[in-house]
Amino acid sequence: MSSSFFPIKLNRMVRNTTVASNILRIQGFDISPEFTYPVFFLLLFVYSSLLFSNIGVLALIISEKSLHQPMYLLFCNLPINDLIGNTVMLPQVMAHVISTERFMTYNQCVVQAFYSHTFGSASHMILVIMAIDRYVAICHPLRYHSTMTTRAVIVLSASAWGMSLVLVTVLMGLTVRLSRCRSVIQNAYCDNASLFKLSCEDVSINNIYGLFFTVLLFSCSIGGIAFTYFRIALICWIKKSKELNNRALQTCASHLVLYLIMLWSGFLTIILHRVPNYPDLRKIAYILFLVVPANLNPIIYAMQTRLLRDKIIQIIRRKVIAT
Repeated sequence: MSSSFFPIKLNRMVRNTTVASNILRIQGFDISPEFTYPVFFLLLFVYSSLLFSNIGVLALIISEKSLHQPMYLLFCNLPINDLIGNTVMLPQVMAHVISTERFMTYNQCVVQAFYSHTFGSASHMILVIMAIDRYVAICHPLRYHSTMTTRAVIVLSASAWGMSLVLVTVLMGLTVRLSRCRSVIQNAYCDNASLFKLSCEDVSINNIYGLFFTVLLFSCSIGGIAFTYFRIALICWIKKSKELNNRALQTCASHLVLYLIMLWSGFLTIILHRVPNYPDLRKIAYILFLVVPANLNPIIYAMQTRLLRDKIIQIIRRKVIAT
């Protein structure tokens, strides 16, 4: 009797200790020692470049009164979101690349996962409200200034962030309620799926809501973009105006390119999360989802938008003349 009692008691103590532990080990990337610092400096360069480009465009729009227009003010949401999302993720990933001690507290992991999912969902919703602005500008130009007021810009921006925060808050709320029987994050960063996989409880409701979250987000995103661009294309086809076609192409091309880059990098991440055979590829895909749009957004938008491009060229010329 005593020989069976002590192992059971010991097992319970070990299990309770594991559950009670607030420290999580992050699996991270399996990188050969000779590639550790090259990967670190590559990530550092990518992070520095996205900081420079996004802060630069954001500062330009804020400082130049001629750019205080709904299109550019709505675009400000995108670099803000990119800066927050990448700052929450990349410094920690870089630290774990050069360190063998890859640990985080559970609360830190939850915060990182919260911002990670908010970044992803907000990216979709911001591009939807930008598409609404382009739709009003092209399809209802005479009513544009009376429709896209400062109040409208604030309401659209608040709606994009509000919907994202509500969806992600419920998503993370369903996860933090779970008890934990594991302490290893099978990823290079913290996300919702990695967190609820720490539990030995039934996570069916997490999977169901996660599916609902994804379907709702992509339905709103793809549906909103498709509707606005269909109406824009229809107006251009009906009016057969070369000036209108050029205007639509100039203002919509950059927005559409940004959306397609974000959409496909996001799709790749979601698909690979369902394929456990390629864990490293999944980790890389999410890093690309973070850094690729964040680096390309300001460049593409600036080069394809005439007024913003002209302002950047003016600043560069001033700098060249001054030197």
